[in-house]
Amino acid sequence: MSLADTAAELRRLHASPELLQVVNVWDVASAKAIAALPETRALATASHAIAATFGYPDGERIPVDLMLDMVGRIARAVEVPVSADLEAGYGDPGETVRRAIGEGVVGANLEDQLKPLDESVAAVRAAVAAADAEGVPFALNARTDAWVRGKQRPREVWVADAIERGRAFLDEGATCVFVPGDLDEATVAELVAGIGECRLSVIGAPSVPAPARLQELGVARISYGPMPQRVALGALRDLATDLYAGGVPPATSAR
Repeated sequence: MSLADTAAELRRLHASPELLQVVNVWDVASAKAIAALPETRALATASHAIAATFGYPDGERIPVDLMLDMVGRIARAVEVPVSADLEAGYGDPGETVRRAIGEGVVGANLEDQLKPLDESVAAVRAAVAAADAEGVPFALNARTDAWVRGKQRPREVWVADAIERGRAFLDEGATCVFVPGDLDEATVAELVAGIGECRLSVIGAPSVPAPARLQELGVARISYGPMPQRVALGALRDLATDLYAGGVPPATSAR
């Protein structure tokens, strides 16, 4: 498929009544491992995990060139659509999206960091305009940190803020609205009611309903952030601990 066709497919997956599950990856090896599964319809990168791979903390501390190089390597290594976590756009959301498209990426997270609403809307507008200029129906997963950075506020305040921001992002052309947080079912339902069916994106967390229930509630997408990398590293530590204790490599290691 052409890049535009791949992007259109990712947009279709977000709009479908069937929940889109994307397992976050951080390098070519992890991307190929997940893309090889028959259930995989798209991939998403995790900025935290990619930054950690190169020894940087999260929060746009990794050089943008290094981040874009890795997401491009991932996109070129697999045949499914790839959505990249572009944090807040590294100081220039439009240019960062343009460059990501040049690397073969057809969707992205763009976080508002709970900046003033007009600044956050302007960032979404710039990202959408950049994609339009490239002729790519980009799947922008516009993230609001209403919970991540504002959960100390009363619940009704941060939920209303998330809905207001989400609607504003959709008005500017975002595909869906990402509200990461440890959300319970009632909150998910309230966000769907306020933002729209097949418009809400969430992250897997202890209180977040299981995928089947999220689909029933009208959620568009679930992703998992840096958790897959943490689980993989935990398995690596467990293996090393077993080997140090006198164990032998498992049979699967010979494949």
